[in-house]
Amino acid sequence: MTAEGTDIAVVGGGIVGCLIARHITARAPTTSVVILERETAGSGASRYSAGLHCPRGATERLRRMARYSQDYYDGLTDLDPRLPIHPTPLSVVASPATAPRLGRTYLDTARLAPAARPTAGPLGIRLPHDSRVFSVEGAQHADVYALVQALARDLRHRVSFREGVEVVRVEPSDADADADADDRAGPGEGVTLRLRTGETLTARQAVLAPGPWLAEPAWRDLVAPLAARVKKIIAVHLDRPPAPGDRPIVFEDDDAFLLPLRHRGHWLFSYTCQEWDTDPGAAARGLTPQNTAEARAALRRYLPRLAERALSGRVFCDAYSTTGQPEVRALDPHGRIVFAGAAGGSGYRLAPAIAAAAVDLLRLPVHRPRPAPNQGSHS
Repeated sequence: MTAEGTDIAVVGGGIVGCLIARHITARAPTTSVVILERETAGSGASRYSAGLHCPRGATERLRRMARYSQDYYDGLTDLDPRLPIHPTPLSVVASPATAPRLGRTYLDTARLAPAARPTAGPLGIRLPHDSRVFSVEGAQHADVYALVQALARDLRHRVSFREGVEVVRVEPSDADADADADDRAGPGEGVTLRLRTGETLTARQAVLAPGPWLAEPAWRDLVAPLAARVKKIIAVHLDRPPAPGDRPIVFEDDDAFLLPLRHRGHWLFSYTCQEWDTDPGAAARGLTPQNTAEARAALRRYLPRLAERALSGRVFCDAYSTTGQPEVRALDPHGRIVFAGAAGGSGYRLAPAIAAAAVDLLRLPVHRPRPAPNQGSHS
């Protein structure tokens, strides 16, 4: 059974996949796009995302991507102030050894400045006596799942969503890679995607945005050369209601942060878990005894009063590249299959820049605008 052909097939309906489709339709409105999602839009890694955007980057490329993404999200909220994206001031806590490097990490727009130490408050926050505290502008927090729903709702009149449809095979064809980009894909052209429904979808090009599902048989061999790995991500829920003036706090030395989730009525504490090569399906089953012990140990450093009360949270995982930076590259010699991801826990924060860079690699029937922040980089 053969499904109708399309110009571009996007595999993955999370924040990255939806923004890829949005970038395509903005640059080339006549391009036909199909988004294929095994569940429903936003139900994978995007559902579990903490949704904190910090205006920072450890490398020049990451800083460019962060700036592009910040501007893009600002543009989205200008178009629709009802979107669940909320600007917020941010506090950064650093040791005396780390503090001098912050100016090279945070964007100029962050307006990094010394700030007063946060009071203990109902959370009982405790900071090392020699720690330095800084204020940061330009941060924001989003309900990522709700945002994906809003983006998908807006996209549905421009692209085709195939939800609840699993891709079981992705393979490039042997057709001429220089075929006219205005032609619609037909049998034997571009990329063939075999679906669990029994259908075969043909596309001129395909973009894989699978999040942490790197080991799926449909594309496992294609992404293997990236050598990306999957790591568990854990955030503990602290059942204390945030006050109106409470702000996120980033603990720079520990790669951890504390985030008030006002729309849910509690706080979130994210720490760095070092559990690698995780199966996303297994991770979604919830906290393990080891996870709980690690989370409490991290909490004792900054929130000792709540450490033993940390009984719930969210557990998932993300793909990490060998360089610590997102991967955006073609997976076949003709550039018919593009990978976009391995964002290392920054999928939401850098999603607009990842999407723009992926679309730069597509053959669209329009003149392309200024290159995205990481065009041509395979790191």
